[in-house]
Amino acid sequence: MQVEILVLALVAGLVATWLTAILRRRALARGQLDVPNSRSSHSQPTPRGGGAAIVAATLAGLTYLAMRGHVDRDLFFAIAGGGAAIAVAGALDDRRGLSAFVRMMVHIGAGLWTLYWMDGLPPLRLGNHLIEFGWFGYLLGTVGVVWTVNLFNFMDGIDGIAAGEAVFVMLAGLGLAALTQPSIAVMSIAALVAAASVGFLRWNWPPASIFMGDVGSGFLGFMVVALALGAARENAVAYLVWLTLGGVFFVDATITLFRRLARGESLQVAHRSHAYQHLALRWQSHQKVTVCVALVNVLWLLPWAWLVSLHPERGGWWMLCALVPLAGLAAWAGSGRKTLN
Repeated sequence: MQVEILVLALVAGLVATWLTAILRRRALARGQLDVPNSRSSHSQPTPRGGGAAIVAATLAGLTYLAMRGHVDRDLFFAIAGGGAAIAVAGALDDRRGLSAFVRMMVHIGAGLWTLYWMDGLPPLRLGNHLIEFGWFGYLLGTVGVVWTVNLFNFMDGIDGIAAGEAVFVMLAGLGLAALTQPSIAVMSIAALVAAASVGFLRWNWPPASIFMGDVGSGFLGFMVVALALGAARENAVAYLVWLTLGGVFFVDATITLFRRLARGESLQVAHRSHAYQHLALRWQSHQKVTVCVALVNVLWLLPWAWLVSLHPERGGWWMLCALVPLAGLAAWAGSGRKTLN
């Protein structure tokens, strides 16, 4: 089976590379370009919507896994249904724009759909205590889905950062799951998402020749939270592992959100006040920031996530050890600070 999954992941990566090239040519021919403005982090008109290649390659591979019996029916419907809804809403938003209300309703619906097929929010292990959420889990889990979907959209502001983050979280989550109580289905889907993201990254690496768009960023955010929930069904500390792995995105987006709220700013107004955007302006380089994020992921967050996985009775403390210093670094780098230009 391992060989089959590896071959499937390779095919998904090649398909995503090929589809991204087609989408790029199509966007150029139709003039579907992201034109820079005062809030942009890029300087040249660039095709958008390339994330649809990640969606197509992943969902096709997921369907194959379900047909082969490697993914059970409930997990398939949870992820395929919720992911497709998020992707369609993102694609429509990329093309013609959707109201914030419609987007929010789709995200909430996707969250409830996913939790329904997963029989609610799986329990969480904190120390030696197992927390059962019951019906409250539907509310808490839906908030988690909505937030993760949107934070990937917030953090997809410079070349390569969102696809690179997805590759890291998926591969690291897959690897750490193999050390504990592995869910073969979750590991297989994570491999698909990682491979498809690598295929897209071939075109999105700085300087990007196509952007992901909401169709891709929302879908990747959904896949992160959905696979974290899927892993938590087998291992109750998986929440903390995946939260630690995604620490760069969760910390920067959350601090930025609260600092903007404290200033009374509208959350619907476009901005570039995340730490990664400040660094891109300061360093005048997308590539330096994207590489820096990758190094923080591998050298800082991965070891802490490994400790969470290895010593689940202290998982909450290890997670805090990883995220608190990262929060200080993000605040220093400019999370939520107003830009001067």
